[in-house]
Amino acid sequence: MSISVVKAQQVNVAKAFASAAKQTDVLIKNVDSARKIKSNLVSPRTVENGQFKMVTSKDWTSGFFPAELWYFYEYTRDKKWLALAQKYTEDIKAEQFNKGTHDLGFMIYCPFGNGYRLTGDPAYKAVIIQAAKSLSARFNAKAGVIKSWDHNGDKWKYPVIIDNMMNLELLFETTRLTGDSSFYKIAVTHANTTLKNHFRPDFSSYHVIDYDTLTGKVLQKVTAQGYANESAWARGQAWALYGYTMCYRETKNKAYLAQADGVASFILNNKITPADGIPYWDYNDPKIPETSRDASAAAITASALYELAKYSTSSKKYKAAADKIINSLSTKYTAKTGANYGFILMHSTGHRPAKSEIDVPINYADYYYLEALLRSKKIRVSG
Repeated sequence: MSISVVKAQQVNVAKAFASAAKQTDVLIKNVDSARKIKSNLVSPRTVENGQFKMVTSKDWTSGFFPAELWYFYEYTRDKKWLALAQKYTEDIKAEQFNKGTHDLGFMIYCPFGNGYRLTGDPAYKAVIIQAAKSLSARFNAKAGVIKSWDHNGDKWKYPVIIDNMMNLELLFETTRLTGDSSFYKIAVTHANTTLKNHFRPDFSSYHVIDYDTLTGKVLQKVTAQGYANESAWARGQAWALYGYTMCYRETKNKAYLAQADGVASFILNNKITPADGIPYWDYNDPKIPETSRDASAAAITASALYELAKYSTSSKKYKAAADKIINSLSTKYTAKTGANYGFILMHSTGHRPAKSEIDVPINYADYYYLEALLRSKKIRVSG
C-alpha cells in the first residue's frame, strides 16, 4: 500500500516529547548502572535476547544517545538536559582522531554538531574540525569516494556503503567553520560518485559498491544487509533520501534535489509498504508480511521528508507522508514507560542476514524520531 497520502493527522509533538522524556529518564538510569560495572561502555545501543546492550565510543552508534539528549535540550531548554548532553557527549570526544571509520558524522557530528549549534562552545567546534580531517583521510581521489569498511578484505577492495552519505554533513559544516573548501569538495565528489553508481533506474539503492582504486571502476554491487544484492534494503533507501536531501540543502545542486525526489517516490509509492507507513526491513523479502519491520528506516525517512518538503514542489505530499509515519511511530511503536529498558521506539531491524538486532529497539531509531518531531514542529511554524 502506498503511503503517498493527501492528508494525515499532525503529530502531537508535545505529547510525544513528554513520553519520550520519561522513557529517556529510565534509559539514563540503566546507562549509569551499566557504567558502574564497565566504565568503558559509554552509550546504550539496543536490547538483544532480552539483554541491555551498551557500546564503547568506537562503536558507530556511540554518538546517537548524547545527540538525543541535545534534542531534548533544544525542545525543552531545560538545563537538566543540557548538563546530561554535555556529560555524555564528552565520552565520545576521543573519536575525533579515529581514522579507522567512515562513521564520524554519526559518532561526532550528531552530538558535537548539535552541541555546537545549541551552545556555540568553541571546544565542540575544534572537535568537529578534527573529525572532518580524520574522515577526509579516507577519501580516494581516483575512485572519488570515502572508503567505508576496513574489514572483509577478502570480499571487497574498497567498499562504499550508501550509509556513508550521512557522514558528508560533517564535511560541509567544517568548510563553513574554517573556510577551507577541501572538505566541501570531498563531500560533493563523494555524493556525485555515489549518485552515479549506487542507484538502479527506479531510484532504489544498492547497499555496497566496491571500487578499484587504480582505475576508479566499479568492481561489484552488493546489498550486504538486505535480502539479496538486487533487493531494496529499507534503511538503505532512508539513508539515500536523507543524504541527498541534505546535500541539496548544502549545495543547492538541483541534481541532488531530483535524486531525493526520486528516492522519495520509490519509498512512498511502494505498494509493499503497510498501511501504517512503517516499512518491512527489505522491500523484496519474499516472506512479507511474515517478517520484521524497521522503525529506524521509518524515522529516518520521516525526518528526511520534513526537510525535503522545504525544497520540493511535492511539499504537501511529503509533509503528509511524514506525518503519517510519525503518527504511527508515536502511537503504535513506542514502548510503555519503564519498558524497553528506556528506549523510545520498538520494532527496528539492524542486520537481519547476520541474525543481529531483529525486532528490537535501536538508538538511531530514537535519534531520528526525535529529530523528525522537532522538524515537524518547525515546519508548522514556518508554514
